Amino acid sequence: MRSSAAAGRSGAAMRAAVVGLVLVGVALAPSPAAALRPLRERVASAGAAASAGSWGDEHAFFKRDENDVGPYSWNITGTYKGSWAFAGATNGSSRFLEFVKSKGDSVLELLSTPTKISGVHYVQGSITFHDVIDNAHDHGVAQIRLEGVYIWPFRQLRMVANSGADGEPLQEEDYFLSNPYHLLRIFSSQVFQESSEEKNRRKNSLTYDMEKHCSTEIAAKVVRVSSNPNDGEHEKYRLEGLMESPAVDDDGECFSPILLNATSLNVEVYYNKAVNYTLMVTFISFIQVLLLIRQMEHSNTQSGAAKVSILMIGQQAIMDAYLCLLHLTAGILVESLFNAFATAAFFKFVVFSIFEMRYLLAIWKASRPLNSGEGWEIMRRELSVLYSRFYGILLGGILLMYELHNFLRPLLLLMYSFWVPQIVTNVIRDTRKPLHPQYILGMTVTRLAIPLYIFGCPSNFMRIEPDKKWCIAVTVFMGIQAAVLLLQHYLGSRCFIPRQILPEKYCYHRKVEDSTNQPIDCVICMTTIDLTQRTSEYMVAPCEHIFHSGCLQRWMDIKMECPTCRRSLPPA
Repeated sequence: MRSSAAAGRSGAAMRAAVVGLVLVGVALAPSPAAALRPLRERVASAGAAASAGSWGDEHAFFKRDENDVGPYSWNITGTYKGSWAFAGATNGSSRFLEFVKSKGDSVLELLSTPTKISGVHYVQGSITFHDVIDNAHDHGVAQIRLEGVYIWPFRQLRMVANSGADGEPLQEEDYFLSNPYHLLRIFSSQVFQESSEEKNRRKNSLTYDMEKHCSTEIAAKVVRVSSNPNDGEHEKYRLEGLMESPAVDDDGECFSPILLNATSLNVEVYYNKAVNYTLMVTFISFIQVLLLIRQMEHSNTQSGAAKVSILMIGQQAIMDAYLCLLHLTAGILVESLFNAFATAAFFKFVVFSIFEMRYLLAIWKASRPLNSGEGWEIMRRELSVLYSRFYGILLGGILLMYELHNFLRPLLLLMYSFWVPQIVTNVIRDTRKPLHPQYILGMTVTRLAIPLYIFGCPSNFMRIEPDKKWCIAVTVFMGIQAAVLLLQHYLGSRCFIPRQILPEKYCYHRKVEDSTNQPIDCVICMTTIDLTQRTSEYMVAPCEHIFHSGCLQRWMDIKMECPTCRRSLPPA
């Protein structure tokens, strides 16, 4: 209790110190208008005359908006997305991150807290720069924590870099822990972008060196812009300003002045995006259930189920189990979106735990040799082994992805090779039409929807940078697998393999010499077989039993054994 109280007093003292220093600077200045002239002159000297003009007339800072109700009507708390650009020359400093371009995207996250001084707010937050390179970790973004004051009568925001201890939380963190926009960013960074090991090593990056040797300052003007009718009652603001960083040891500037321009975002938009995403996942899960039912009807016999690869179905079941866990975790983390994410997780749970596991069990029973004297204890033991292997692989995959977090995209590409086991099984067993074409095409499309949204949509709600190359790679990879399966379905399982390397295959359509001149009946349809016709009209089993071609093919779709002597039959 004492430590928390002391921390609160120290936080209040720090806020008071920051506010006091800024107000002392304002008081010592000749006038508020004059205090703004150096900033505008620096912008103009850097060659950004257009941006200098955006500050407008100095009297605008004293002119009240007719729609303003009071001094606290402008709450600038929120997320601002915009752009940054060098005011003049490109950045040549070795103390800051190397910028790939002379301009790029930036995101500001601000939390405004009223103070005892009328019209003055204490502000905390951070600014994230995109299109930069951290040579130590090859990151494409850099984040700086900020704190300062917002003076409402002058519409001015003044902030400096917060060089607090690594991992020290913001003093007013309740806002960030209740905002879906920030919580979803935390969730996506934990799962898709940044590992805990990388976060522990970030203190050695150039950003921390810059905070140690540089005094970063941001001066911005806050302007209220007209809201879109779709935004409802949400007020939108625009920040226009300059970011400078003179060196602490008088060794010149750490980096060239940077112009900032950002507009506030409506968090409800991201909330709606997340809800729409869960609706998409629910719809996809429903389509996958229908496709699984169609495939199970297509292979409802023992022979048909034995043609399906158990590895292919098991790999898809593991993917759906992972998606179920991810959506459930997101729903628990973001309480306001729990119902939406829990619904998506429930449908994924239905897909893998009911339909795919049931199909997995049917394939296992069909491919397993039957023993007449086998008891229930032996079957139960083998079922326990099957389920233990499945859930063992499921947990092992979670640990593997955690350890190899930096290689998440190659791992996802490997997981999306679930058609490969079926292709190999078709070639080895020379199976005929094990999968329905609608199941092949439908599963290929629905499986691609989620990764293409996360890594391909520029405005995805998880705020993950699009990776077009990976999206093209996974789409082409899945397309090739589906094309090979369709070729095997219509042209034969070994249509693309040279005959020279194929193993010798038993020929059912061979000539039979009838020396007895007695009629031979097909035991399947109980009609006479005319051996004088073409060999394609009848089939001869390895056990020398003869059947009509159509009769034996339909029989082999049910059982791969001779109807007469029950001996195993090779693939046709």
